[in-house]
Amino acid sequence: MTGVPASAAGGSGAKPVRGGKLGTAAVNQASLWNIANILTMVRLLLVPGFVLLLFHNGGYDPAWRSFAWAAFAIAMITDLFDGHLARTYNLVTDFGKIADPIADKAIMGAALVSLSVLGDLPWWITGVIIARELGITLMRFWVIRHAVIPASRGGKLKTLAQGTAVGMYVLALTGPLATLRFWMMMVAVVLTVVTGLDYVRQAVVLRRKGLAAERAAVAERAAEATEEALQAAAGTRVGGTVGAGSTAGAVAGATDVRGGGTDVRGGVTDVRGTAEARDAAEAER
Repeated sequence: MTGVPASAAGGSGAKPVRGGKLGTAAVNQASLWNIANILTMVRLLLVPGFVLLLFHNGGYDPAWRSFAWAAFAIAMITDLFDGHLARTYNLVTDFGKIADPIADKAIMGAALVSLSVLGDLPWWITGVIIARELGITLMRFWVIRHAVIPASRGGKLKTLAQGTAVGMYVLALTGPLATLRFWMMMVAVVLTVVTGLDYVRQAVVLRRKGLAAERAAVAERAAEATEEALQAAAGTRVGGTVGAGSTAGAVAGATDVRGGGTDVRGGVTDVRGTAEARDAAEAER
């Protein structure tokens, strides 16, 4: 119950890369029927089986409680194995992302509630642990658009302490071992509260950073848009000036052409006048 979905893996046929990051290709190629997802489904199926074994024969039969402990231990061990396989082989499925945290919380929640119903575990301990787990899950969704809250060492230690303490309560222990399990549970409760508060702090910090980054991005886009608008306006003014100059040149050119035409017409008139004078002179001779 580290809070990070771990179930993953599938038969993509690609060579596994240890410690590598999950890529889009790995996500797309992952098969639903893989060892990690199968372990997750086994853990889900163990939840009702564990409850039936624990309550069998009134809930106080040492033999049946030993069977219930075995089911609980298998569920906790499969949680470690499917997470290890997922991280090692970089194969993830959407089913694993959803089912793995559900299976983790289902087996732990079922054990806590069942032990409280039997009167072995105070209800306030069950309430604190379940409220913390549900609260952290909701908080992850609260900040998921900004960042992902990573699993901390404290969270992993909390999971180990909870599993050990609950497992000891499932067994019918007496004497010093019963006293030991009580203090083990107190350690688990303290770690549950402390790590929960740390997750709250991380969530608030990450959300603030995410909102600040979004505001900065919006301001940057607005500045870029303003700069582009100013450049476009400047280009329009320059184009207008160039266009006015071209129009004036065209008018002057047209005037010159018309002037040239007048000169040509004048030249033609002079030629006609000269020809007429020559004809008159020849007629007089």
